[in-house]
Amino acid sequence: MKYLVKSVETYRVANEAEAKKLIEEAKADRAYTLSKYSSEYKCSKAKGEIVEEWYRVILTKDFNLEKEPDTYVDVTYKTEAGFFPEPVTKDENENEDKEEDEGIEF
Repeated sequence: MKYLVKSVETYRVANEAEAKKLIEEAKADRAYTLSKYSSEYKCSKAKGEIVEEWYRVILTKDFNLEKEPDTYVDVTYKTEAGFFPEPVTKDENENEDKEEDEGIEF
């Protein structure tokens, strides 16, 4: 059996208020111990001007003691459309070739 001991998650949020809210929510969650957290202002510049601003939030969550784990944790991630490219599909010509091969019986 494998046990999740620790997880470090990095988030990007729009502003300082969202960063504080995310940290407070993590502190209140009883599914883990929030052992470390930080938030940092970040920006992107072009020609010396700020073109984009955000905050990076890093949360370190402890789930089990490494020497004596006692809780099984199932980790799942939910993503919204647009994060990953569309799956590769077969070309129509590939399907025609397959249909021709399937027509031969012995």
